[in-house]
Amino acid sequence: MRLWEERPAKKQAPGLKLLRRIAVAVVGGAVLLFGIVMIVLPGPAILVIPLGLGILALEFAWARVWLAKFRTLFSRKKKDGKPPDLPPKA
Repeated sequence: MRLWEERPAKKQAPGLKLLRRIAVAVVGGAVLLFGIVMIVLPGPAILVIPLGLGILALEFAWARVWLAKFRTLFSRKKKDGKPPDLPPKA
C-alpha cells in the first residue's frame, strides 16, 4: 500500500475513533516537536522528525504528504539507482 492511498476504514465506535485520533496527535506531535528541537540541540533530528511524521501519518493526510516530501528530499538514491556522488575531499 502506498503512502498516499487511503486505508480501508475499520469499524469502531465514534468515541474510540476520536480517542485514537487524539492519542496519535499528542504522541506524534510530541515526537515531531522533539525532533524539531533537536535541530538546534545535539541529537538525531533527521531520524526523529520522520518518526513523528510517520506516527501522525497514521491519522492525518497532511502528515502523509509531508512525510513523502521528506523522503524525496533526503533520498540517498538517484533515479538510476546509483548512490549520489560525494563531493571531492579537500
